[in-house]
Amino acid sequence: MGLDQNLASQLKSIENETASELKQCSDLDALQKIKAYFLGRKKGKLTQLIKLIPSLSINERKILGPKINQTKNKLLTLFQEKEKAFASSNVKSFFDPTLPGEKPIYGHLHPITQVCYEAEDIFEKMGFEIVEPFEIDDDFHVFETLNIPQGHPARDMWDTFWTEDNFIPITHTSAMQNRILKSVKPPIRAIVPGRCFRHEATDARHEHTFYQIEGVYVDQNISLADLLGTLLSFLEAFFQQKLKYKIQPSYFPFVEPGLEFLISCVICKGRGCATCGHSGWLELIPCGPIHPNVLKMGGVNPEKYSGFAWGMGLDRLVMLRFAIEDIRLFHSGNLRFLEQF
Repeated sequence: MGLDQNLASQLKSIENETASELKQCSDLDALQKIKAYFLGRKKGKLTQLIKLIPSLSINERKILGPKINQTKNKLLTLFQEKEKAFASSNVKSFFDPTLPGEKPIYGHLHPITQVCYEAEDIFEKMGFEIVEPFEIDDDFHVFETLNIPQGHPARDMWDTFWTEDNFIPITHTSAMQNRILKSVKPPIRAIVPGRCFRHEATDARHEHTFYQIEGVYVDQNISLADLLGTLLSFLEAFFQQKLKYKIQPSYFPFVEPGLEFLISCVICKGRGCATCGHSGWLELIPCGPIHPNVLKMGGVNPEKYSGFAWGMGLDRLVMLRFAIEDIRLFHSGNLRFLEQF
């Protein structure tokens, strides 16, 4: 028997032996051992034949070299197919259709957004229209139309941000009041929920970015009783309980007289706690009858019409609703805090 016939016989034997071993192979560990036995770098059965090639003559190399490589490729294909079969069976074994699935994590509305929508619903039922503010506005609408002209000392009450081109990130949603008065003929009932910005130090009760609900009500024969009744009706609907209230004097240039609307503390029921400063009362809503100058700037005749306005802190309502003690948590991005709501 010539060398080529002898080698061909050995190659065929290796192919058959490999196929037989692979049929009996039951796991990846056994597969790696079989592969090392036939194709191992130093002692593999086929590797030993490959090492003979350099000792062959040129003619023998031309004949036997391709046969050896062909056998090697066949074995590699067999091993790859077996590895794929094991990989597929392992995936199936890890999948159990009877196990309960993992629920995906869904996002939800921020607590401020939740409370804002709730407040809007209540006011809509009371006949108010919802108006969106401009977050960047001009000096005319933020101050001058609200009876705060250039040089007025009351401007110091608002710690104002200014852009390079003299626009203002609004310090209050009252900046929309003039546009509302000009665009709608009385009777007017509108609220303006929006985001405000002030250049002030932050602490547990103050933030540079906060939310406010401006309210505007204009009609004939409007009295202070209408203002108090409107605010009390909203707050009782919001907190879902009967409330005691009182007013005390304050100063805001766009209303006359300026008032603070206080309610009995919803946390301690008026007994006194840290939230209300142990007074039993919560100072909640700056408000008052709209100043005649503001009505005139909006094209409304103050001799014929009167009205009232307020600026309600939305963050404050959220803090009271959920007993939150630090306003800075709202913008902290702390998911452990936000996921509670």
